[in-house]
Amino acid sequence: MIKQAIIPLAGLGTRLLPLTSIFPKELLPINGKPGIEYILDECANAGIKKIIFIISKKKQMIKDYFYKDSFYKKIIKKKKDPRVIKEYKKILKYKKMIKFVYQNKPLGTGDAVLKTKKYITDDFFLMLLPDDLIIKKNCSKSMINIHNRYKSSVMASINVPKKTVSRWGIYKLGKKLNKNNYIIKDVIEKPSISKAPSNKAVIGRYILPKKIFSRLINQKPGKGGEIHITDAIQSLIQSNEKFIAHNFTGKYLDCGSMNGYIKSTLEIAKS
Repeated sequence: MIKQAIIPLAGLGTRLLPLTSIFPKELLPINGKPGIEYILDECANAGIKKIIFIISKKKQMIKDYFYKDSFYKKIIKKKKDPRVIKEYKKILKYKKMIKFVYQNKPLGTGDAVLKTKKYITDDFFLMLLPDDLIIKKNCSKSMINIHNRYKSSVMASINVPKKTVSRWGIYKLGKKLNKNNYIIKDVIEKPSISKAPSNKAVIGRYILPKKIFSRLINQKPGKGGEIHITDAIQSLIQSNEKFIAHNFTGKYLDCGSMNGYIKSTLEIAKS
């Protein structure tokens, strides 16, 4: 069973400026609830017991959100508001699940994952990217079910319009396992329309093997001088490690851009 999850949170959130000039994008409210709590709810409902947040010193406010709870205590002492008590209990619940590690230099997602190496105890773990919200169906839960069935790594997949493939990491697919699951032969980062092997794109949900750390330790920086998790995944695929692309059935929301953030708030308000 997958019981551990990691969530990289050290990014600066420049696409959401000026909102993120002081405030971490993960704490921005989406329909009255911090965005990160949707990710935490997804993890908890999928059976995850331990969550590692990778933050930077500039994102200390995220840790404060869970740890500086004296504000709640004072309010509850003065006024036993059921809504406030409910929120406080939720924060206490997540506080017990979360561990914080630091990535103070922006060296890429692969480097962020590597920071968690000594805390991952199981053979496989879940990684979620907080800019990608998936509502209506629990994507992590369905991926864990696929992992349990095939005993392999799993990556979320979504069909995108062919004309937009150059914005995404795109899967080159092998054997079809069933309606929603395929063996991954390759992942092509932002291909041209003519060179895209499919229209199935990578979304920020991954079940990764612990052995990926051995690749990340020796991995050289790629595009932009950063260490990319996709390069380590590619290395494992080329070594015949099985990865499955899972076409999830929930609704995908991109919260990482201003337009996407606004649309996500409206979409969740409707649901």
